[in-house]
Amino acid sequence: MNQKGTKIPMPELRESIAQHYHERTKYDPQTLATKNGRLDWSKQPVPFKEYKIGTSFDLKSYIQQEAEAFADNPDAQWLYRLSRLLFCSYGLTAKMPSMGSGVYLRAAPSAGGLYPAEVYVVSRGTPLLPPGLYNYQCRTHSLMHYWETDVWQKLQDACFWHSALDNTQLAIIITAVFYRSEWRYEDRAYRRIFLDSGHLLGNIELSSALSDYRPHVIGGFEDQAVNELLYIDPQQEGAIAVLALADLLDIQQNLPTGTSALPSPIQTTFPRIPDGELLRYFHKCTEIKSDRDIKLNKSLDTQEKPLENKYNFPFCNKISTVTNPIYWGENLEGLETTILKRRSSSGFSGANLTFDELKALLDFTYQPQNYIDQGLDNAPDYFDPNLIQTFIAVSGVEGLDSGCYHYAPYGQQLRQIRFKNFRRELHYLCLQQDLGRDAAFVLFHTANLESAVSQYGDRVYRYLHMDAGHLGQRLNLAAIRLGLGVTGIGGFFDDQVNEVLGIPEDEAVLYITTLGRPR
Repeated sequence: MNQKGTKIPMPELRESIAQHYHERTKYDPQTLATKNGRLDWSKQPVPFKEYKIGTSFDLKSYIQQEAEAFADNPDAQWLYRLSRLLFCSYGLTAKMPSMGSGVYLRAAPSAGGLYPAEVYVVSRGTPLLPPGLYNYQCRTHSLMHYWETDVWQKLQDACFWHSALDNTQLAIIITAVFYRSEWRYEDRAYRRIFLDSGHLLGNIELSSALSDYRPHVIGGFEDQAVNELLYIDPQQEGAIAVLALADLLDIQQNLPTGTSALPSPIQTTFPRIPDGELLRYFHKCTEIKSDRDIKLNKSLDTQEKPLENKYNFPFCNKISTVTNPIYWGENLEGLETTILKRRSSSGFSGANLTFDELKALLDFTYQPQNYIDQGLDNAPDYFDPNLIQTFIAVSGVEGLDSGCYHYAPYGQQLRQIRFKNFRRELHYLCLQQDLGRDAAFVLFHTANLESAVSQYGDRVYRYLHMDAGHLGQRLNLAAIRLGLGVTGIGGFFDDQVNEVLGIPEDEAVLYITTLGRPR
């Protein structure tokens, strides 16, 4: 408002590097065939990190026995809990034959089985885990203690003294090894890296509940400082999330959650960036260099709150999704089993799902408060889930008309915005994958990228994709628990999704999840 009370329009945001990256990496049916070259299998990356020097802490014995075996041994109980957390988050759960060798599958899914994320543990110094840096070696289910000096204060400083690190004794740092995904997906790999990492965050959240921990997610940190703390080459690998790991059995560590996301600067001036260099250039632009960077953006106190009337058109059919929660078994034993047996589906039968099944999937994914009596966190950390919109294209759900719906999680309501069966179009939009055609419904996570950038700067691109992946992991596990098939899809014709389904143009499509009856 000016002094006369007249509303002054906000200046339009010039295209930021995040918007530029998103536009540059869209798949288009006219150009996709010419962009995709043949893979050089001689350069296929190894999805494991090795250290020539360090001390190995073996954790295998603690997942080979039941918890009761350690009932009279507090030290073994502590190691059992940490072992269980790491194994259920990112441990090797199967070996599949591939091209004459074996591909190891992990508890968290990854596009193309490339597993770009690395998991590090930072110890403040406990009786059983000396201070320093550890890399989780999933092939041997062990921790490699490769730096034996206390680095906790450096971690606190790099995270701008986040309150969650005040009394906790352990932290997990997730990094991305860029080339592992870049080898196959080129510049668009950046999207998949953060979707994969979001799935991993979802696993850590739920596995922590199994192990009496509570992860506090920290997305705002000084990137260079964390990279240097871990002794990683920032051209090859970069820190993307820090999690303070509160021990729920130690009352001194049970602190309120702090702010998960901090804004970075917005970069609207940049050179012409050649293909193949865009991913690393963009990642550099999303970094926070110091606390001075944070003050360049608008206060987080003014960030948009969820609007329940969004996409609430007068003509909409409005359908309640309130339902009974999924039961995860005594002491969450069903959750652990589900995490370890989760697999992406290779195909669906095309048969219908029931509306009750759809409601149950949405309930576990978006209504965590309904699971507190089962021992799960009623408010798990996301970066900012209010930025994420959910659309569902229904092709075969009994009791629900075909069409495209917007899901309002706070009102627990589906709102129909298009009236059509989209099976043929979904096959096309998902790059001719039969999963789109045969799914009973396809769920889309989207975000208004311009609005998101205005709140969090270009770093929001990380937050959006990790939050979408986190929601996707909850959706995955709910589907497996119900005996359904589920597969996430990170490759699709971006603009055509909006056009075909009637999703507003300003909603950038982040992620697609297909769900149906397994073959």
